[in-house]
Amino acid sequence: MKRFVEGADRGQSTLLPECLEDWIDESNPVRVIDAFVEALNLAKLGFDGVVPAATGRPSYHPSVLLKLYIYGYLNRVQSSRRLEREAGRNLEVIWLLRRLVPDDKTIADFRKNNGPAIRKVCAEFVALCRQKGLLTKASVAIDGSKFKAVNNRDRNFTRGKVERRRAQLEKSVARYLSQLDKADRQEPSDTLAAKTEHLKEKLAKLESEMQRLDAMEKQMLAAPDQQISLTDPDARSMATSGRGSGVVGYNVQVAVDTEHHLIVTHEVTNVGSDRSQLARVAKQAKAALKTEKLEAVADRGYFNGEEILGCDQADITVTLPKPMTSGAKAAGCFGNRTSSMFLMRTSTAARPASASNTTLPRWRRDRRCAATGRMRAGPARSRISAPQARSAASPAGNMSMYSKPCRRGSTRTRKPCAFAARRSSIPSAPSKRGWERRTS
Repeated sequence: MKRFVEGADRGQSTLLPECLEDWIDESNPVRVIDAFVEALNLAKLGFDGVVPAATGRPSYHPSVLLKLYIYGYLNRVQSSRRLEREAGRNLEVIWLLRRLVPDDKTIADFRKNNGPAIRKVCAEFVALCRQKGLLTKASVAIDGSKFKAVNNRDRNFTRGKVERRRAQLEKSVARYLSQLDKADRQEPSDTLAAKTEHLKEKLAKLESEMQRLDAMEKQMLAAPDQQISLTDPDARSMATSGRGSGVVGYNVQVAVDTEHHLIVTHEVTNVGSDRSQLARVAKQAKAALKTEKLEAVADRGYFNGEEILGCDQADITVTLPKPMTSGAKAAGCFGNRTSSMFLMRTSTAARPASASNTTLPRWRRDRRCAATGRMRAGPARSRISAPQARSAASPAGNMSMYSKPCRRGSTRTRKPCAFAARRSSIPSAPSKRGWERRTS
């Protein structure tokens, strides 16, 4: 081992013990955690166990467990068992807790019993950042994240899950009954008797499962949102960004400072959609920043007229894109973004009065089609549903649909090419953006 850096002998005794202060640098973030917690008034914030009991075994001071909790939050260590291991092997945690190693149950009970007090600690941290000048800009970004709960999918019941599970059970029962009928037509034997007994046991289990499913359905229908979770009663089934995926958990709303990326406020809810969360989170962020006006940025999932109005009344300027939320397709009509439309023939005898070119502005009626040289007909303004229009259309009529899908499963439509438009007696279809783009 020559010419290498050699380690110390593990059996070497030392005259003086090592000092914990020598292992932690002056710029280490754990010193900030220690100084911040020591400056808090834990009794005023509402922590349990600040005043020790006169009898019984001595307990850990709440400041010790709070330091460990904050350290785990900053280093993405969430499990109480992992925090217990870190307290016994991590030099930073050893220095922070003064060689104390609380067990995992003590850590978990501390977080469970002091939830409101921990939220007040977060508010104290925001106040400290405001005093240091880190939150001078009244601008936040709001977004939500889905956090998985301990509750498994199989222990979460909704109306759709109950119906699918009942269909599966009925299918299994029908299969086993058919196997029993097939066994009755065969010659009796010991193997056949064992198989028949096994099938009867399976049918008995399925019957008990059907009874259990009926009981779960009654509880589910009695719930306010018609959904129950057995392990975590507050957890709900929520859709995620992945197609066909979902998670049973919670929706955590967070408002983050746009300049230093500090969390200003947070809110945990079991509502899977973000559409009703904008005003409440924005008002909480404004109260935490203690400002008269606030600028908030969010994505299109937060667009809601009532929520935007609530923010405007609270002097909160919201910037977010507007999604296409028209209910025309659900009502059987064409939506705003569809490129399928009805083209009028030159004859206007049987055309509805609302579909005449005279109802269009002059600048639209004066535009001519570049491919055919004919007048471009505007879309009918009458709200005619798609099934009614298709039944009314005929080769000799005055309307016809001139579009076809781009590919299987796509809702977009493809415009006819210029060659097909020249050979057809029907004028070429207007583009998706109306009269601004010409047919190629």
